[in-house]
Amino acid sequence: MALTLDQLNAATPADAARMLDGLYEHSPWIAEAAIAQRPFRSLAHLKHTMVQVLDQAGREAQLALIRAHPELAGKAMVSNTLTAESTHEQSKAGLTQCTPAEFAQIQQLNADYNAKFGFPFILAVRGPRGTGLNKREIIDTFERRLHHHPDYELRECLRNIHRIVEIRLNDKFGAEPALGNLVWDLHERLAEFSDPGFAEKGQLTVTYLTDAHRAAAQRIAQDMREAGFDEVAIDAVGNVVGRYHASQPGARTLLTGSHYDTVRNGGKYDGRLGIFTPLACVRELARQGRRLPFHFEVVGFAEEEGQRYKATFLGSGALMNDFHPEWLEQKDADGITMREAMQHAGLPATLEAIGALRRDPGAYLGFVEVHIEQGPVLNGLDLPLGIVTSINGGVRYLCEVIGMASHAGTTPMNQRRDAATAVAELALYLEQRAARDGDSVGTIGILQVPGGSTNVVPGRCQFTLDLRAPTDAQRDAMVADVLAELAIICERRGVRHTVEETMRAAAAPSAPAWQQRWEHAVDALGVPLYRMPSGAGHDAMKLHEVMPQAMLFVRGQNAGISHNPLESTTSDDMQLAVEAFQRLLNQLASDTP
Repeated sequence: MALTLDQLNAATPADAARMLDGLYEHSPWIAEAAIAQRPFRSLAHLKHTMVQVLDQAGREAQLALIRAHPELAGKAMVSNTLTAESTHEQSKAGLTQCTPAEFAQIQQLNADYNAKFGFPFILAVRGPRGTGLNKREIIDTFERRLHHHPDYELRECLRNIHRIVEIRLNDKFGAEPALGNLVWDLHERLAEFSDPGFAEKGQLTVTYLTDAHRAAAQRIAQDMREAGFDEVAIDAVGNVVGRYHASQPGARTLLTGSHYDTVRNGGKYDGRLGIFTPLACVRELARQGRRLPFHFEVVGFAEEEGQRYKATFLGSGALMNDFHPEWLEQKDADGITMREAMQHAGLPATLEAIGALRRDPGAYLGFVEVHIEQGPVLNGLDLPLGIVTSINGGVRYLCEVIGMASHAGTTPMNQRRDAATAVAELALYLEQRAARDGDSVGTIGILQVPGGSTNVVPGRCQFTLDLRAPTDAQRDAMVADVLAELAIICERRGVRHTVEETMRAAAAPSAPAWQQRWEHAVDALGVPLYRMPSGAGHDAMKLHEVMPQAMLFVRGQNAGISHNPLESTTSDDMQLAVEAFQRLLNQLASDTP
């Protein structure tokens, strides 16, 4: 029979320890230390308490825990000396039915891993959804992680141990993340669509108004109808718009959503998590026959990434009458204009139709967005959710340093006018200057020597600057310092430079009242509050220009990597995101007359 939190909270320390036996491999002390901090408000609270116990225990205790785990498909499995929990998990992943070749490969990987790190490879083989990774996924992960730095890999092992414990804890308490599983499955179904040239390689790429993009829009529309939305339509720029009606006419509207286009060879959750999380909320409202005192509008924005056309935030911008007429004449790599792509997709492709999409900000309560973090912070802290305080403002520049190309063998070091070393010096300064603020970031993403040669001192060096910070003032102070340092470096080295601004976006601080709603929702789950800026841009930046906005981040796996096929999150974290959104809706309902 499944345990309950009430039973755990009321039990004696000895009985509570027995209830939690088997969570951490041969290491009952972690659960015992956590029990001393009862009562637990939720399973999420219990999980994080155990995470903190291990985090505070120190490196030697952490290494001992890792070494208490068996190798995957190792000697303990062969000799039947695995714990019952490990036997179940390795069996579920098919590791007890390896072919001789697979077994030999895993044994070699085990040996190589132990030789490099001095502890066994730990992987939560039941995976992000809890249903099990297949052997190919396990072996590929094993091979990839062999190349990690030892300190990073120790943290990765601990993160996987916590995931193993999370699944074991769910089993003990009969807790199934049903809505998280739903959201997970919707992502998997949508990932079936990918552009030609990528689909054949198993890569996910969905760019604006391609056949895959249009099929994805139709799938989202179908999912919305099945969830119980009252109105579902695809608008004049390809946004998928679902509306769940209020309990009475004339009510204002809460707007949410995110984008469904992707970068090339990207991940499954960037943007799309912000569509399917509120969809799950609507599904539950419809299932309960419940109406809110406000309309609930969920938009799958057609374009945010600017991959096929240089028209970033096209989908969300269209709702604010921020569609640039010249975009219609832009051509993609195949020479197809946006107007032609729209017409091929059955869209009007007229400024009149696009202009009609403009929303009246006065009719809206605000905009909220759920998004995968796209960074390593929450993953490193072992926290499932984060409260966004501001979306960073950013400026981008295209720059060039011009020196003098000369013979690499005959030009003395003190007489060179090397353009590349000037930029290299700036790159080191940028790294130090951005770090000085703590939450500013600066990147030279492109650095190239046109026509460079092994035996020629670089006469030209082209590079980009991407400078971001949570406030415009903080960003502008960093910009001023970096550009001033560039001038100083060039003057000292006898080279000159050019700087062209290519993009400027204002910071988008979260509206305090809406940020507090997310905070109250997360706190009600028993999850610690963690406030953080967003370094990436989001559709919420556009909506911020006309209405209050606030965002919720969901932890990413694999060190939070995004814009990458390894982008991932768990159905348990998705479940918490859905529950937080439900609580926000309930708060807003109680506050709305």
